[in-house]
Amino acid sequence: MAAASGGPERETLRFLTARECVDVRTAHGTPTYVYDAATLKAQAAKALDFPNAFGLTVRYAMKASPNAAILKIFRNAGLKIDASSGHEVRRAVRAGFDHADCSLSTQEFPEFFEELVKKGLKVNACSLSQLEAFGAAFPGAEIGLRFNPGLGSGGTGKTNVGGPSSSFGIWHELLPEARAICEKHGLKVVRIHTHIGSGSDPAVWQKTSGMSLDLCREFPTVETLNLGGGYKVGRMAYEKSTDLAVVGAPVKALFEAFAKETGRELRLEIEPGTFLLANSCAIVCTVQDKVTTGAASDGGHVFLKLDAGMTEVLRPSLYAAQHPLVTVSAATGKEPEGTEKYVVVGHCCESGDLMTPGPDDAEEIAERAMGEVERGDLLVVEGAGAYCAGMSGKNYNSFPEAPEVMRTAEGTFHVIRKKQSLEQIMANEVELPDDAC
Repeated sequence: MAAASGGPERETLRFLTARECVDVRTAHGTPTYVYDAATLKAQAAKALDFPNAFGLTVRYAMKASPNAAILKIFRNAGLKIDASSGHEVRRAVRAGFDHADCSLSTQEFPEFFEELVKKGLKVNACSLSQLEAFGAAFPGAEIGLRFNPGLGSGGTGKTNVGGPSSSFGIWHELLPEARAICEKHGLKVVRIHTHIGSGSDPAVWQKTSGMSLDLCREFPTVETLNLGGGYKVGRMAYEKSTDLAVVGAPVKALFEAFAKETGRELRLEIEPGTFLLANSCAIVCTVQDKVTTGAASDGGHVFLKLDAGMTEVLRPSLYAAQHPLVTVSAATGKEPEGTEKYVVVGHCCESGDLMTPGPDDAEEIAERAMGEVERGDLLVVEGAGAYCAGMSGKNYNSFPEAPEVMRTAEGTFHVIRKKQSLEQIMANEVELPDDAC
């Protein structure tokens, strides 16, 4: 019998053992993010095997999780950086990347973007005004153009970043205006960039690849086509992940056909984030309360209240995202044998802090089948690598940032971000004088 969310009766732990979960709580408390270095390296290797005709650059979309330890693992694996802000560029450089290893595609140029460009940063102009600003600052320079190809796809409407409902990139019909600005400032367009969304349909992604090559025809100096990322990753056991070898093969053929027709051998760039991170992290939490709202026949539920929530993983509240939830007995260090159905909620004073939303509606309460637990037992949120620590409801209700830990291939655990203190939360507050109160 399927659970209310449409998945299997129970999910299981991915890379941690139940005993390790207990040990993590003993050593670091809860909630704690635990990343698995072996999974990170394995996913990086898969990305680097993406089919390509004339060379490949894999850029980590670091907004997925910008911790320096993760950046260093990917740097050592041979990945480059896709940055979404000037601040991300600075963090990547601090983690050991060169400015020239970083490509910036952003909704706003930072005040210090000229400083970064002078040090070698690659820039993709994402609007006509950005292109004008870059041209005025760096006439005659090389530039990339991010276009909205007119088509988008995503796991939800909130992760669809292409088509007329998205502000990302230069609208494809404005190509003549973009060309005119480039000619005005003597800019050399060396990259075309498109990205249609996170969790996109592989067929739509392939179609967009052909549309993006058509954009390259319009700029004979283009050397690289960046097709973004957004590859679907199955977090839940019943979800299917994109096979990069399968989705990339026809794209390789398109590049080869383009070269045969034009004589131009374009380099391919991709920018995975979720693909690299999603299943590389688990959040170890404690069930800090268990309450009931009456009999199921009367619409009641049994609620598990965690010591984590939207302050650690915002995706369920924001997207109705489904994350595997696995319970662990604190007494035995094992997954419980009995199965019960629970609604799981976070610790925030916010009705939207729901860890088990309906699969298509963030406001729908869905029960989830999992091992039977009591107060003080553990619950592990799997699939928490991408857009969790890096995109959370930080400090809501004044809860501190949770610590992050890296599990090495040898099975040892290293703290890669300490738990935040209350004093750190308040560090930038400035006291108002008494006579102003």
